Amino acid sequence: MSGTLPERRSIPVQRAKGCPFDPPPELSELRETEPVCPVTMPDGTDGWLLTRYDDIYATLRNHETFSSRGELRTSPIGTMLFARRPAEVGNLAAMDPPDHTRLRRKLQGKFTTKRVARLADPITQIVNERLDEMERMGAPVDLVETYSLPIPSLVICELLGVPYGDREEFQSRTASLLKVGSTMEEYGAAIQGILDIIHELARHKRAHPTDDILSELAQDEELSPEEAAFLGLALLVAGHETTANMIALSTFALLQHPDQLALLREDPAGRIDNAVEELLRYLTVPQFGGERAALQDVEVRGRQIKKGDVVVPALMAANRDPECFEDPHTFDIGRSAATHLAFGFGVHQCVGQQLARVEMRIAIPALLERFPTLRLGAPADEIEMRTNSFVYGVAALPVAW
Repeated sequence: MSGTLPERRSIPVQRAKGCPFDPPPELSELRETEPVCPVTMPDGTDGWLLTRYDDIYATLRNHETFSSRGELRTSPIGTMLFARRPAEVGNLAAMDPPDHTRLRRKLQGKFTTKRVARLADPITQIVNERLDEMERMGAPVDLVETYSLPIPSLVICELLGVPYGDREEFQSRTASLLKVGSTMEEYGAAIQGILDIIHELARHKRAHPTDDILSELAQDEELSPEEAAFLGLALLVAGHETTANMIALSTFALLQHPDQLALLREDPAGRIDNAVEELLRYLTVPQFGGERAALQDVEVRGRQIKKGDVVVPALMAANRDPECFEDPHTFDIGRSAATHLAFGFGVHQCVGQQLARVEMRIAIPALLERFPTLRLGAPADEIEMRTNSFVYGVAALPVAW
């Protein structure tokens, strides 16, 4: 591409008023006019924002050119820690193959479709217990606090084998990961606190194993105690934050689209799989798909990206790309949206994606069945959104019935 390089700009994060489910409108404009856009990261470093599906797909699958290793820095949004600590053993987010492959394999086998399907009964029990609690409390309630946040947290406790006596503290610490407005220091402290708990639990399970994933990791002679603990943390992050936000935000979206809600209510068993994939595409709560650093000079769509430059994939823009999805800004649970990039792609694709799907497939229909008259407990334009978080969602969602 010839000509002068456009001036670097900030990454667009401001959503249009009254459009809580749509990406920032500037992303759509950039996808058409500047799909590989020079940007300045919140920490002052130079970067490139990708907004087209094909470019993002190609970047995420090419770990040989675009590395996940990097120094600790802020996220593209600037207010939350982007947790990459190359010096720490076992941090999958900061590793490339072959080291990444060796450790990811330890988790991946525990999240096969068949194995996750066996979790349906315990997940259903957790969901029903939360619905009973909502019914006991009576309307209105905050769906985030009473339902969408506890479910994945309790499921993770089951998977990790967190003792019942420690689950309240564990839930409290995991809830802090979703706190709006956390500073880098606060978020880092929350991550470290959880890691300390998992590390201590893994040490105990190495000597006294029980029937859970953390015991399996702790007993694995190929893993160091530090690696086992970090893999436990990876399991927590992969299966918790995204799911908690998706359950609440999906409920909000369905309540704001009564035609789609009616379709799902008509045939929940037949439509929930498609509905979940469309919700994942339409909402794309991991707004940006993890930064990558160029390992060499490379050209993307005519732009010269230099070795060491940061590349930021805007997943929410990719999942609204009209080249890949017809009428992409329309929420349609009848479409086939399985090619979405809501879980990323390539070697760093979310290891807990099947678990997240199962939790959504159980939690959303169960909520709608238990409360047939479910409705928002506040005007839609008063719902506080988590715009300043790496994972998008609602800070609270008051509901009534």
